[in-house]
Amino acid sequence: MTYCFKGRAERLTDYALSEISALIGVGEEELSAVMKVEAAQGGFDPQGRPRMIFEPHIFWRELPSAKRKGAERAGLAHPVWGMKARPGDSYGTLALAMMLDPVAALRSAAWGMGRIIGCHHKAAGYDTVQAMVAAFMDQEAAQLEGMVRFIQSEGLDDDLRRHDWSAFARGYNGAGYAAQGFHTKLAAAYAEAVAA
Repeated sequence: MTYCFKGRAERLTDYALSEISALIGVGEEELSAVMKVEAAQGGFDPQGRPRMIFEPHIFWRELPSAKRKGAERAGLAHPVWGMKARPGDSYGTLALAMMLDPVAALRSAAWGMGRIIGCHHKAAGYDTVQAMVAAFMDQEAAQLEGMVRFIQSEGLDDDLRRHDWSAFARGYNGAGYAAQGFHTKLAAAYAEAVAA
């Protein structure tokens, strides 16, 4: 795997969205709402890399304890979410983190249009985080399929079908979902998709 993080960068087609929506038994509007809230600008950045957010609190958790203090001193890791602001340049931070521990670094980033954290690669249908990132580099369809597998693996598909945005956001975004307003953003994005 190369570490420029540039693959084929194929965009999602309407056909692929329809096919992937059918896999989970929801309409395109439900998945579109999740995609809009998680990555409104699509699955790739202007350089053709998968959209990515590096999460220093997850890097802390993923690192062996002997490496944590050094990572913290370098500004790459901290023990608690929200303790410090996320890095402005996630790919720059990821590159530094990979010098310390490449696998832990990849497992500590949220990848693609579904913002799947690398440590959840198995739930997204991949044996390794490297395989997940490689697939996400090539196709938004792979990013969406990974998101759908994660939703099914976590038992959130029923919440999505019922439009129980609070339950879905709690499972997808964690206990702090309400403070970030994920549930209201999802409801608004769904209403907008239905109205379109």
